[in-house]
Amino acid sequence: MDQLSTIILGVCLFIIMLGMGLSLVADDFKRVLIYPKAVLIGLLSQLILLPIIGFAIASLFNVRGEVAVGIMILAACPGGPTSNLIAHTARGNTALSVTLTAFSSFITILTIPFIVNFSLEQFMGKGEFIKLNVVETIMQVMFIIIIPILLGMFIRHHKTAFAMKMEKPVRIASGVVLAVVILGIIVKEKDNIVSYLQEAGLLSLLLNLATMVVGYQLSRLAKLDLKSAISISIESGIQNGTLGISVAVILLNNSELAIVPAVYGVLMFLTGGVVIYWANKKVKKQAIA
Repeated sequence: MDQLSTIILGVCLFIIMLGMGLSLVADDFKRVLIYPKAVLIGLLSQLILLPIIGFAIASLFNVRGEVAVGIMILAACPGGPTSNLIAHTARGNTALSVTLTAFSSFITILTIPFIVNFSLEQFMGKGEFIKLNVVETIMQVMFIIIIPILLGMFIRHHKTAFAMKMEKPVRIASGVVLAVVILGIIVKEKDNIVSYLQEAGLLSLLLNLATMVVGYQLSRLAKLDLKSAISISIESGIQNGTLGISVAVILLNNSELAIVPAVYGVLMFLTGGVVIYWANKKVKKQAIA
């Protein structure tokens, strides 16, 4: 990707994370005291089981190294604002969803470089990749995630009415820019896009569905309520695809690695719609019973 495209992608991610910050308040981080077991199960599912499932999928299927690493980059990413919107529409525990997104966004600053470097070594082979500098990567990810989140929270705290008014426009703007970024990747990789979609489409869908099922079943085994289980399922399966694209393009300077996150960014809205339909029926049925 050229420098202009990289800058646009960085701006896109900044807008998305700023929008997340506009929706967060300090109480979102205190909810760990209110839902300790639910937060623990959610973080276990998202930060540990998700990368394990991603590695299993990347290892079991005979795909090129770029696709396998793309799966792992996606599995290393936290949830994003989209997961909160889907959880809310699915009548899940929205407060828990926001809390998990906030915590995972901070924690994955530390885990992303290790998971990505591990996957590069496993699937690309030594000498064939640019290994991420851990400290430098942590600082870069902190800049593109934490700074806009904190800025958004600062605005929300001091200009609450303005922040609430801007939430929807910022969400729409981020969606539009993300669509442009995905289109740009498709245009750049147009000669290989069909083979990429054949390879990445099924694996992206499998990762999405498998992690949502595991998140939901784990929550029910832990005897969490239905709404919390729905939110954990969504948080486990709906990742921040824009961050995944950013890691591939900005940090690794390889647009091929961004194909999986880009495909995933489209598919998650389709599966998200199915989950919303299913969850609403489930919640409604429980209310009647």
